[in-house]
Amino acid sequence: MSGDARAFWIASPGRGEIRAERVPAPARDEVLVRTLHTGVSRGTETLVFAGRVPESQWPHMRAPFQEGDFPAPVKYGYLNVGVVEQGPAELLHRTVFCLYPHQTRYTVPASAVTVVPDDVPAHRAVLAGTVETAVNALWDAAPRIGDRIAVVGGGMVGASVAAIATAIPGVRVQLVDVDDTRAALAAAIGVPFARPEDARGDCDIVVHASATSAGLSTSLGLLAAEGTVVELSWYGDKQVSVPLGEFFHSRRLTVRSSQVGGIVPGRRRTFGDRLALALDLLRNPAFEALVTGRSPFDELPDVLARLAAGSLPALCHVIDYPEHAIDRPEE
Repeated sequence: MSGDARAFWIASPGRGEIRAERVPAPARDEVLVRTLHTGVSRGTETLVFAGRVPESQWPHMRAPFQEGDFPAPVKYGYLNVGVVEQGPAELLHRTVFCLYPHQTRYTVPASAVTVVPDDVPAHRAVLAGTVETAVNALWDAAPRIGDRIAVVGGGMVGASVAAIATAIPGVRVQLVDVDDTRAALAAAIGVPFARPEDARGDCDIVVHASATSAGLSTSLGLLAAEGTVVELSWYGDKQVSVPLGEFFHSRRLTVRSSQVGGIVPGRRRTFGDRLALALDLLRNPAFEALVTGRSPFDELPDVLARLAAGSLPALCHVIDYPEHAIDRPEE
């Protein structure tokens, strides 16, 4: 063993705890990573924390290195940035991103980590999974030069979509949200902000990421004829109303899903290509606006409970790990 580690587990729905873990020494094709930061995905992770993953989705919602099963006990998470302490020479001492849960140290195949560019701060790199989702959504949406695009829902994913889309030449992009405080976020990423009642319509594409029925209704209402809503929200076990009356058929509107677990056919890109692109895009300092809070690892059980309850407002909440965190196994 390379030494013990500590990991965050959901012990039961709504209750988390930190447990001791055994970490095996890496084999020839593996790396031992010491975690620097993890990120909490407020949408998906709070639904998992609350035990709101429908049983029908348990196989599909498994994280790559998840342990345990839904609803609990389960070790869940997928936004991890650390430094390689043991492994191949080309990765040794490099900062890497991995789809690993909240744990102080871990061993994974070398192929499971992606090197973080030197000019991307390690704490910002935890956004790679979110930006990767946004990239996938825009591949599904396939915007063209000059398109009119609205993003409804100014959370982590929605803001990431807007930040990337605004770089497309000639596009009109707006971030739409019922929360007026999102106006400051929109300004930070260089995108106009509007409340739903003030949003500009006649859109070719609307990306919906609010996870509410009202947001989906707004999205459909903003579309021009033949327009498309790309649905990014994941609702867990919540029922959703979709307004398919009025103008839905006369405008020949489309609602299509986008899910990071698949790449649109014909794209000729691998999952590794997509993640590397996301990390490259994080060179843009505008993404710093999505990091809205930081806490030490030992406080994670309380932090996730507060995020799930809504008493701790956040976009991406970063968890910081002690520089020399390691727990030796008891003799």
